[in-house]
Amino acid sequence: MTRDPIRLQRILDEKEHDTYRIKGKLAEPTVCPNCHAVYHKGHWQWLDIPDGADEHKCPACLRIEDNVPCGYVSISGAFYKQHKEEIMGLIRNKENREKTDHPLNRIMNISETADGLEITTTDMHLPRDIGVALEHAFDGELDYHYESESNILRVKWSR
Repeated sequence: MTRDPIRLQRILDEKEHDTYRIKGKLAEPTVCPNCHAVYHKGHWQWLDIPDGADEHKCPACLRIEDNVPCGYVSISGAFYKQHKEEIMGLIRNKENREKTDHPLNRIMNISETADGLEITTTDMHLPRDIGVALEHAFDGELDYHYESESNILRVKWSR
């Protein structure tokens, strides 16, 4: 059996950059004392809190506590100012749908900027989903930038 040396080197070069990812398995069940997500069957889930559960902060709550986002969404342009309520509704709906199945995918902060809005998130999936939803609903220009060395996704949407 021959091995592809380039592919093998890429595998060896890959590094885990997310310091908030839990190394190894937690005791089951474990509950996050902040958000009450339950670690069960290797995943954080929204479940009833079992009696006698261990406690450990989930990665999302740790990121929020340390103010270390994993994703950014920047929204800019005159269209945002004219349709602010619609856009905010779309963003909140997208977060609620994502967070229902994935407790670690949350918005950390939403702040107004001179030209629009800046959103920070606890993961990379939610910024991508927000950007795609904005583009689908309102057209505009969508741009992604992944910073592999810091494991951050930056999404920019404007119209």
